[in-house]
Formats: sequence, C-alpha cells, structure tokens
Amino acid sequence: MPEVEIRRSARRTRTVSLRREGDQLVALVPQHVTDKQLEPIVARLLARIEKREARRRPGDDELETRARELSRRHVAGAPMPTSVRWVSNMTTRWGSCSAADGAIRLSDKLQGMPPWVVDYVLVHELAHLVEPNHSDRFWTIVSAYPRTERARGFLEGVEHSAPPAS
Repeated sequence: MPEVEIRRSARRTRTVSLRREGDQLVALVPQHVTDKQLEPIVARLLARIEKREARRRPGDDELETRARELSRRHVAGAPMPTSVRWVSNMTTRWGSCSAADGAIRLSDKLQGMPPWVVDYVLVHELAHLVEPNHSDRFWTIVSAYPRTERARGFLEGVEHSAPPAS
C-alpha cells in the first residue's frame, strides 16, 4: 500500500476521507479513530481512488504535466491541481475548476486548437485555485500568461463562428 499521511482532527467527528495533495496521499481522520480501525477504511478509499484514476483517458497525464508546468511558471503560489482531464460534456464553457478538490476539467472542444489557447484555459482554471471568482486579483494572476489577450480573442472568434445551438 502506498504511503499515506494521516491528519487527525478534533473537529472531524464521523468521516474519513482520502485525497491527493500533489503526489502525496492524505487521510483526514477523526481524532478518536484508532490505527487498527483506520487501516481497512484507508484501503477501501485507496482502492476507490485507484479505480477512478485508472478510468482516466489517455492524454490526461500529459495535460496534468502541462498544467503543473504552467502553474509553476505563471501562477505563483497556486496549489497544484489534483487532476486535469478532458471532458466531453461541456457545452457552454471551455473549462471548469473545482477549488474544493483541485480538479480541473477542459472541454474536449479545445483539442486541436493551438497549444497556447489550451495553455490559456489551463492558466485561467489554475488561477481559480488561488482566487475562486473573477475579481481584479484573479485577472492579474491570469494576465501573467503572456498570450492571454490573444487566446481570449481566439476563443471569442471560435464562439462567434460556431452555428447557434439548437
């Protein structure tokens, strides 16, 4: 079994959760749960995480590596995303970010667009890990990416050239 960091909390009373923080697995555990009680729970949660990660589409690992590099270069102080993947169910957005769990999803409509456009959308979603809204601070973070304006213009052009949704 991979190494898991155990974080006990007096505030957590009933549930045990397991999550990735970068490359580290972290179990959030109520203070009163013993190591003996914890072992089968963590094993079950770990199996669930491994199953979920095995379902990832090809290319997601490359996308995640790209996001980590963009975060390091352009979004100083941002936590690393827990996962970055392509999804096919986005109809009105280019990407989404769950700040609560650090997951970033990109519309598969971005596949085939210039890499700097995909990078812009990744930087935009990474900025949400720091600032969950579209405040001035958020846009200051995003504008650290040098092709922000060009990528936004490209995406606007794509949106306006698409036939209206029926």
